[in-house]
Amino acid sequence: MKTEASTSSAAGSYHRLDDYEVINDDISNKIFTSDSDDSRLRQLGYKQELYRGLSFIANFSITFTIVSVLTGISTLYNQALAFGGPITLVYGWPIVGLMTLIVGLALAEICSAYPTSAGLYYWSAKLSGNYFGPFASWITGWNLKKAKLQWKKITMGVEVEKAEIDSGHARLHELGYKQELNRNLSFNIVGQWAVTASVDFSLAQLVQVIILLSTGGLNGGGYQGSKYVVIALHGGILLLHAILNSLPISWLSFFGQLAAAWNVLGVFLLMILIPMVATERASAKFVFTNFNTDNGDGINNNLYIFVLGLLMSQYTLTGYDASAHMTEETKNADKNGPKGIVSAIGISVLAGWAYILGITFAVTDIPHLLNKNNDSGGYAIAQIFYDAFKSRYGSGTGGIVCLGIIAVAVFFCGMSSLTSNSRMAYAFSRDGAMPYSSFWHKVNKQEVPLNAVWMSAFIAFCMALTSLGSLVAFQAMTSIATIGLYIAYALPILFRVTLARKSFTPGPFNLGNYGLVVGWVAIFWVALISVLFSLPVAYPITDQTLNYTPVAVGGLLILVVSSWIFSARHWFKGPITNIGNSSEEA
Repeated sequence: MKTEASTSSAAGSYHRLDDYEVINDDISNKIFTSDSDDSRLRQLGYKQELYRGLSFIANFSITFTIVSVLTGISTLYNQALAFGGPITLVYGWPIVGLMTLIVGLALAEICSAYPTSAGLYYWSAKLSGNYFGPFASWITGWNLKKAKLQWKKITMGVEVEKAEIDSGHARLHELGYKQELNRNLSFNIVGQWAVTASVDFSLAQLVQVIILLSTGGLNGGGYQGSKYVVIALHGGILLLHAILNSLPISWLSFFGQLAAAWNVLGVFLLMILIPMVATERASAKFVFTNFNTDNGDGINNNLYIFVLGLLMSQYTLTGYDASAHMTEETKNADKNGPKGIVSAIGISVLAGWAYILGITFAVTDIPHLLNKNNDSGGYAIAQIFYDAFKSRYGSGTGGIVCLGIIAVAVFFCGMSSLTSNSRMAYAFSRDGAMPYSSFWHKVNKQEVPLNAVWMSAFIAFCMALTSLGSLVAFQAMTSIATIGLYIAYALPILFRVTLARKSFTPGPFNLGNYGLVVGWVAIFWVALISVLFSLPVAYPITDQTLNYTPVAVGGLLILVVSSWIFSARHWFKGPITNIGNSSEEA
């Protein structure tokens, strides 16, 4: 092991990661026992602090909740219905699902080799080598941050024993980390701020629609709030989320488990209930062959229409890297972390497709659902639910209740997203890579980074203000979130298939000879969707219809690279440990 050296940052005194080299040759194929884990920790000068209590099921459940099929499909169903309709929904979803699974497999293989909560940020640094590592981690870090989220010893109702935990802790410490907060979820920092903004903005829109329908609907004198009311609702929701994220992390653990169950039950309840209640159902021919070209946005090319409709699917299938960032608390992390990624994607794809089919069989009149003069004001999912119950029972109250199920799922998704944002800001500031890092790095007695929580909520609110000036602001926000996250996913994969092509040592979960092929296919897909989701979504192009995604993403890239050239390259050396002088105690 190299001589221990210290580096100072705005957040305090730490050790650089490259002072603790990962020794794969001796340990990659071993099955650690408790004693060997503790011994290895002592050799590295670490002491074990975090209780590793997440099983594979617990790891998967949290990630499944963050992906949240109910949130993504329900809030962007209009997009897919307008751009292609049933064909885009029914066939676009499995296409995107397959490609997402490929991206997930590539990430899972890397996760198995480096089961640390730092995730993509750390992976990029290690896979790029000593020379390129700092820049790779910098650019990935500003496309991605790590967030820590504590979980109790009892997770998903199962209490684990300490002996089962030590192995994963040893592997974590070999990678150079010891946690301050008790959990890590990692998401793209700018992309994730955009995710929080778009999720909570979607919830504000949904709440406004629920109020509209509850007061009689648009055609019955119901109350329809202005765009300023929606922004006010958005601010109120963010305020609630910030307050909840200011509570001790044990509360968030409880809400996370509740959210997982809510999402699973909600998907299966609605996919069965809505088509059963509807008195008129679409034929199988309509569901599997109808292609809607009447989008009202001046786009007539069928391929172009289909591509724009895919945004719903790809936006929904994000956030699965959370399993990687929970590895520090997952037993057998180098196996269960990767399995969590792949399983969350696979089951979300299946559940999402079933949900899409169930809802789409209740679609009989697309123009009516998208008509801004219908009772819901053009909110397709809401109108489907409302019409289904009203046609059978003479009242749409049941449909409003079903919308409430979706609203709760979206609320949980937004809450978890803000949790992730704040911990990302905390973690990157811990490495001294954010302006005023020492301020954002502070935590209270309950190990909650309050300053980062409220900063993240404020930024998410500001990002949603664009909706006041542009009709396509929300579409651009979801595109920014999708592209930003997937760029962060693609960077470590790119480094794995190029710079680390020969030096990469896989973990227990590996793709064998297919690793490079899967990696290149994943990179191709990310590059493709980055271009496709930057295309205009309406014609003619004006300041009101311009897709601002390429402007925002391109501007961010220029800013990040420029900050590296003129400043960060002189002081930022990549991820650093937070062990302080703990080695003296070991």
